[in-house]
Amino acid sequence: MAKQSAGLLLYRRTASGIEVLLAHPGGPFWMKKDLGAWSIPKGEFLEGEEPLAAAQREFLEEIGQRVDPAVAGSFRALTPCKQPSRKVIHAFAIEADLDVATIRSNTFEAEWPPHSGRTQSFPEVDRAQWFALDEARQRIQPGQVPILDELARLLSGQSAAS
Repeated sequence: MAKQSAGLLLYRRTASGIEVLLAHPGGPFWMKKDLGAWSIPKGEFLEGEEPLAAAQREFLEEIGQRVDPAVAGSFRALTPCKQPSRKVIHAFAIEADLDVATIRSNTFEAEWPPHSGRTQSFPEVDRAQWFALDEARQRIQPGQVPILDELARLLSGQSAAS
């Protein structure tokens, strides 16, 4: 069975349009990467775990905050997105705001520099930022662009219905 990840896609409405929250992965591999490196806050989950519960857990681990649907509104399940690696991402969109200066990520251990025998601690996410949808499409990992496209379609349909 293919690996599965689940994550939350926060969005907010601004005077200039829709913005989405993306996270930049921490650690030395991602340090100097930008375009095509960002992601929705997400992580793997095991068979039997509910994807939405996993998405909320991963958001808390990577961003350090909970998203309360009672305050923010309801989670909207997006179509699962198959990655080039065959991993499937289950994304849940929710309209909410968050101050990116307050994120606090879990850490992981890695040998760095390579073959040095020294282990260092790195944050899973080194920063998060709000991006307009067009810029987000450039920043996000290419396999996750369909997640942004689906959100845009849903929100444009919602605006038309309003």
